[in-house]
Amino acid sequence: MGIKHLSIRIDETMLHKLHFIADYEGRSANSQINILVRDCIQKYEKEHGEIPIK
Repeated sequence: MGIKHLSIRIDETMLHKLHFIADYEGRSANSQINILVRDCIQKYEKEHGEIPIK
């Protein structure tokens, strides 16, 4: 599996706050989003078991 591109629509205020947090953490907004998604997946899988990849 390679790296895929995903486009999202986001409220301007939320985007500003995302950039603020990413800068604080020393990350790009893209890296910050990847971490948020990873954490969400880990939490789900901890509660419900591993998500199968088709």
